[in-house]
Amino acid sequence: MRPLDEILVISLEQAIAAPYCTRLMADQGARVIKVERPDGGDFARGYDTRARGLSSHFVWTNRSKESLTLDLKDEDGLAALRTILKSADVFVQNLAPGAARRLGLGGDELRAANPKLITCSISGYGSGGPDEARKAYDLLVQAEAGLLSVTGNNDEMAKSGISVVDIAAGVSAYQAILNAILMRHKTDRGDDIEISMLEAMAEWMGFPLNYAIDGQSPPERSGASHATIYPYGPYRTSDGMIFLAIQNEREWRVFAKDVVGDAGLAGDPRFDSNEKRSKNRAALEPIIAAALAKLSGKETLALLDGAGIGTARVNDMAGLWNHPQLAARKRWAEFGSPIGALPGLLPVTGASWQPRLDPVPALGEHTEAILAEFGIPPRAEKRDA
Repeated sequence: MRPLDEILVISLEQAIAAPYCTRLMADQGARVIKVERPDGGDFARGYDTRARGLSSHFVWTNRSKESLTLDLKDEDGLAALRTILKSADVFVQNLAPGAARRLGLGGDELRAANPKLITCSISGYGSGGPDEARKAYDLLVQAEAGLLSVTGNNDEMAKSGISVVDIAAGVSAYQAILNAILMRHKTDRGDDIEISMLEAMAEWMGFPLNYAIDGQSPPERSGASHATIYPYGPYRTSDGMIFLAIQNEREWRVFAKDVVGDAGLAGDPRFDSNEKRSKNRAALEPIIAAALAKLSGKETLALLDGAGIGTARVNDMAGLWNHPQLAARKRWAEFGSPIGALPGLLPVTGASWQPRLDPVPALGEHTEAILAEFGIPPRAEKRDA
């Protein structure tokens, strides 16, 4: 038994944000039927072939789903989708703004036939407003939401190395849908949810937004270091790079005494508060760098761990696949795919249930069975061939 068992999700989805949302639901037991175009399906299927011949993005966001191919430009295909939605609990779509309504798939129209249906649309900028129709991709919204203004260094901005806007939108949609399911227990009715990628990312920008409130200067771009907490970031030892993080004055005093080897440094009036250290980092940085350069990475980590200060190694993807903590906690599992078993990280669950880990579907793999289940004649898939 899982939390979302017996919840039927129909998703007219592509790329990352909506597929990530529905995969999170599938992890917890929901049945997710992914509606795809017959002529290639979700375009994320073709992003690359790095996951043993499959797309890395698609493998990540589409396990435990069923693939139903329908041509929604054809009335039979559209009618088939409407029939299935009469039995659904949740409908997620990330078509262009207004496209679902033009197809007759607007929330109010669908709830006229299925009052308990929860509808969720994910778009770049949301409906209404001057940017409603603008195309929105992850990097573009990173720029619009101000993320690029606080990443990188003084010379050049840098994008996030992952699809952080898509993830923010997908998680926001997942959270809102779960809340709507809980609300439905109180009202016995469905609801309509609208997720804007811009608004999802704006929420995640809460720290720099508040730091720059009332027209104050924003955090400066600081590379891999923290913009306002210091010392907090990368340091070079005699044989490589490590990260450390000082969070409070107690840690700063211990760090100065036991790691830098200068107890008096902590009381220096230039450095006796985080705000002063951050302001005067140009003077403090060479002192810390000189001390750590004399130590190996192993010696530095041992001193920092002994002082109770947060540290990190700099892992690449191979290091993450082989992380000893993930292995010790048995956080890896396998799930199926059209090319065989693939490894993946176990979803977070409660102690009383196990996640769903069903295969990544081939395009249209479940079309025939789904149409038969809902009593839909095969002609609805006549353009699938």
